[in-house]
Amino acid sequence: MPKDNDTNYTKKDFVSDQEVKWCPGCGDYAILSAIQTAMTKIGRKREDIVFVSGIGCSSRFPYYMNTYGYHTIHGRATAVASGIKTANPNLSVWVITGDGDSLSIGGNHLIHTLRRNIDMNIILFNNQVYGLTKGQYSPTSVQGQITKSTPYGSLDRPFSPAKLAFGASATFIARTTDTNAKQIEAIILEAQEHRGTSFIEVYQNCVIFNDDCHSEYANKKTREDHSIILEQGKPMTFGNEIKKGLILDNLTLKVVKLGSSYNEEDCLVHDKTNEVLASLLVAMDANLSMPKLYGVIYAVKDVTYNDQVADQIAEIKKVKGEGDFNKLLNSGETWEVEE
Repeated sequence: MPKDNDTNYTKKDFVSDQEVKWCPGCGDYAILSAIQTAMTKIGRKREDIVFVSGIGCSSRFPYYMNTYGYHTIHGRATAVASGIKTANPNLSVWVITGDGDSLSIGGNHLIHTLRRNIDMNIILFNNQVYGLTKGQYSPTSVQGQITKSTPYGSLDRPFSPAKLAFGASATFIARTTDTNAKQIEAIILEAQEHRGTSFIEVYQNCVIFNDDCHSEYANKKTREDHSIILEQGKPMTFGNEIKKGLILDNLTLKVVKLGSSYNEEDCLVHDKTNEVLASLLVAMDANLSMPKLYGVIYAVKDVTYNDQVADQIAEIKKVKGEGDFNKLLNSGETWEVEE
């Protein structure tokens, strides 16, 4: 067991005494394990780490982490986490949420957290369905999806979480899958180092209500042909034996076969700091025939809300001093209520 002020943890140090209660085979187990391992590498003491969740299957997460945690109310995890981080900027704050929790009732809180660039981390589990409430369609369900609330198929156009985050001015956008523990860990570590809001979408399988929803680009047997692993400064190639690539053709992203007509040098090179490229990449989600992107899609530096608050308070104190709460409470118009 680590001593006080020691961060030399093992995974067991982040495993709580609570029984994990998810359905057998749920992708949440793999994500939990990967995050527990990643927490041993971020260099923070457990008492300085906080996990905050809303409502949903994924939102049981804080119970299973041996850190501080809050299980809050539906859709409000980002709002609570914003307050925690603003009040104590020294904490490492992690929001655990689902596609229903954060993109439906919590959509308003999510976009404003992203645009403010509060220095915290949001991990969105996306299984394209409401799992906890037994299988209704969610904001990320594909059109035509049969669920208990859409027996004849969903008519809604689904959200792309990455595209939504980009539109809300997120400064860090990444995607991974519950079948790739090493990539989850790597993205967690990069998110921890990022100053600002990091937004991580995790494709997660719901074995009960939406089984195999991501199988084509998450299954180890097929994902190479249907997904691109983004690496900074590396060409966007994919497929068995690297036979496919992504190019830009007349301002449109296009998949090509590598060989006689195209080679690796023709493919787009990933630059996570390029805003124009990021706008094209997040828009790929609308085209179901395109490969899915894994890794850090976009990451740029910008001022954080926390620093702005601290600077503003410091400037006001220079002018008005430390202040007196009792004086403030009794200032202005006051009155007494008599029985």
